[in-house]
Amino acid sequence: MESQTHLLTWMTFFPLIGAVLVLITPSRAKTFIKQLAFVFTLPSLALGVQMLRLYDPAAGLQFVERVSWISYFNIEYYIGADGLSVPMLFLTVLLCPICILASWGINDRVKGYFALFLLLETGMLGVFSALDFFLFYVFWELMLLPMYFLIGIWGGPRREYAAIKFFLYTLFGSVFLLIAMIVIYLNTGGSFDLVALREQIASSPLGSAARVQWWLFLGMYVAFAIKIPAFPFHTWLPDAHVEAPTAISVILAGILLKMGTYGILRIAYPLFPEMAQQFALFIAIIALINIVYGALCAMAQTDLKKLVAYSSISHMGYVMLGMAALTPEGMNGAVLQMFNHGTITAMLFLLVGVIYDRAHHRNIDGFGGLAKNLPIYSGFTCLAFFASLGLPGLSGFISEALVFLGAFPVFMVITIIGLSGIVITAAYILWTYQRVFLGPLNEKYAELPDCSIREQVMLYPLAFIVILLGVFPHLILQIFQPTMMQLIEIVTKG
Repeated sequence: MESQTHLLTWMTFFPLIGAVLVLITPSRAKTFIKQLAFVFTLPSLALGVQMLRLYDPAAGLQFVERVSWISYFNIEYYIGADGLSVPMLFLTVLLCPICILASWGINDRVKGYFALFLLLETGMLGVFSALDFFLFYVFWELMLLPMYFLIGIWGGPRREYAAIKFFLYTLFGSVFLLIAMIVIYLNTGGSFDLVALREQIASSPLGSAARVQWWLFLGMYVAFAIKIPAFPFHTWLPDAHVEAPTAISVILAGILLKMGTYGILRIAYPLFPEMAQQFALFIAIIALINIVYGALCAMAQTDLKKLVAYSSISHMGYVMLGMAALTPEGMNGAVLQMFNHGTITAMLFLLVGVIYDRAHHRNIDGFGGLAKNLPIYSGFTCLAFFASLGLPGLSGFISEALVFLGAFPVFMVITIIGLSGIVITAAYILWTYQRVFLGPLNEKYAELPDCSIREQVMLYPLAFIVILLGVFPHLILQIFQPTMMQLIEIVTKG
């Protein structure tokens, strides 16, 4: 389709053009730099909407562009989108303009911040569109540097510690991914083609080397599990979230965590389907730990931002459980949870940022009765909280329900125990809301202003999606369902 020509390339690299323009803008023009950064996220959003409009779920891989890049090593600029990547691409281009608005209060080293943010957007979009393993790895590593500096320079008091910890954890995982990529390349006649690699591996020496496949799958799992983050690789996340600026916390939880599960579904599962089945129980057990342990840790927090961070660890456990089940309901629920968690947790971190900008602290017990003076803010928070705990009629419910429906026939005991995570989540969400918004008003905050127009503009699109997909989940389910069915067939038939 002619209208699809270069759509993904423009979507991916338009923010990079903006980053270059930001860098050549005089540093003193702070407001203009912010406006420029915001403007250069909008074309990618428009192209994301166009992608949703043009995408045909029944047609498989679309918007494909393929050009030789480093021909000597058979490396290509090979990108495309299917039902797995389309929701993630759209989520990325949706959140980035919102995050630019959330960064409006950044006034220190403005040029560097917004240039790095736009570079980060290009890296994220590249990960979700790359179909060449080497190109995927380039974009995967490209994200690491801007995120390190965005946390380390513009973060909180312990920003250097959090940034270094994030960098080291991610780099550690990347080493395993690099080793797996090299081994596969050397054993398949020099191929990085993620679409063709499955058949090439099956017909190569790797196809009969079950032990090597086991180690390769484990290496990929570790690399992607750090990003999720799956237990016991989760400890970098609370530190990074607490110290990161609000917008970067939104990107961390809304996009970067999904790259871990996306990588498993895009690369590890289709390349090594037999190992996907062998590791299913292990992944389900880790998912259960994430769900329950993350929820219990969230309940113990007094810092509102840290509570939301641990809730992300818990909710990503639902994604892993659905993936491990390898059933239509489980896999569809996992991908739906990836998208829904991205919108819900983005709302939550934005809302934490709103109250922190006013009160200059995030101590849950330090508030009280805010609903009386901040009705708009309280309403948004109530919606995001109830979506997070899985209230029927909001988007969080249907994805969690599908995950448990899909996992129950396969992992009955794990699923039953995992259901306790919903109860714990409801407990800490309701308890937090009661302490912050209900009861007598803390007179220290009697004069706090409600959400500004800019803050409402950030929150309304996410609130709309949370409600829309809670009532009409088929609007997004129909996009990725055929792709998930194909993946299930690949994995279960080995």
